[in-house]
Amino acid sequence: MEVNVIGAGLAGSECALQLAKRGFKVNLYEMRPHVETGAHTTQDCAEFVCSNSLGSYDVTNGSGLLKHEMEILGGELIQIAKECAVPAGNALAIDRHKFSQTVTEKITSNPNINLIREEVVKIPDTPTVIASGPLTSDKFADSIKEFTKSEYLHFFDAIAPIVECDSINFDIAFWASRYDKGEASYINCPMNKEQYEKFYNILINAPRIERHDFEKGAKFFESCLPIEVLATRGEDTLRFGPMKPVGLIDKRTGEKNYAVVQLRQDNSAKTLFNLVGFQTNLKWGAQKELLQSIPGLEDCNIVRYGVMHRNTFINSPKLLEPTLQTRKRKDLFFAGQITGTEGYTESIASGLLAGINMAKFLNDEPLLELPLETMLGALTHYITNPENDHFQPINSNWGIIPSVELPKKERKNKKLKGELMAKRAIEVLKTISIPQ
Repeated sequence: MEVNVIGAGLAGSECALQLAKRGFKVNLYEMRPHVETGAHTTQDCAEFVCSNSLGSYDVTNGSGLLKHEMEILGGELIQIAKECAVPAGNALAIDRHKFSQTVTEKITSNPNINLIREEVVKIPDTPTVIASGPLTSDKFADSIKEFTKSEYLHFFDAIAPIVECDSINFDIAFWASRYDKGEASYINCPMNKEQYEKFYNILINAPRIERHDFEKGAKFFESCLPIEVLATRGEDTLRFGPMKPVGLIDKRTGEKNYAVVQLRQDNSAKTLFNLVGFQTNLKWGAQKELLQSIPGLEDCNIVRYGVMHRNTFINSPKLLEPTLQTRKRKDLFFAGQITGTEGYTESIASGLLAGINMAKFLNDEPLLELPLETMLGALTHYITNPENDHFQPINSNWGIIPSVELPKKERKNKKLKGELMAKRAIEVLKTISIPQ
């Protein structure tokens, strides 16, 4: 039996590989390169856009637990990510080009997957998983809107700049991970109070790229706010956010810093680094002036400027079951960021669940609804809860999972609480039989 998967991003690629290894023929549709998104730069499957990090790999972190759950459930892309990893402390960051090229090769060499390079403009009448992502084309978005009979919600996503490592001044910049955890894998550009105030003044007065009329009135997603928007919340906001200096001391000087800009490795060759938390929609000339005002980046070569684009997601609480199956049509599933699961790890995980459940549906088996004690179960329950009347995209986090009781003296011990909740989730998952 054939299945359509619309979109060869992270969720769609994972979904297609899950279906293919279970013996189903998959028509995987990808509109790139014939139709561009405005954010992607290649035609490869599973391309990372905003960052090259999947977040923490520590099981006591919500995102870290989700990665471990994917491994237990037989995730394909999480294994490829580990093979393409680059140093990033406790985080799982990847060489984005090697990763997407590896995924593309695995898909194109799979006899059960037919990668079709064309835009889908109408929802197929046969079994389908829609994983077209937050940059769904206007034509296909109209078809989805017609099916859902409801309005879309919109938010903006911004991309951080990337600079060449060789153009960084290491007389000023230094290597370190926060609190010296793991390998010293981040480049850190320190600032004193005077330097920070100069940087802040440039930032708040920098010209921004104008939005199109159709984008006006749309919302920013809180966890991916442009740095210039964060800056409007107060002069010290950045110092307690992406530029916080705590745990980052240059051992050459031993001095505490007023603020620190961190750069994270973007490719295996360690030639490219992206600015952590520096998503932006400033005009390119303004970006150059801002970046080169940062100590250590005075002569930095910017290989990719920050950009901002509109992301689209459906009103999942009114449309989807916790299995990611639509309530209106049983052979139609949604997966990825279009459902409101925000983040790379979350997108892959939802594609994994959609692939498993589409296979179960086609085999006339009970669909998998994961327990609330698991991160993926809690995430899918959150985005599909029909009582959620003010739906916004969400990342994996401990707040959506039922808590555990701790002894009174340990109630503020977040690490212990995370360890216990993670242990419970993994034990629950291991009792679930999922044919690979």
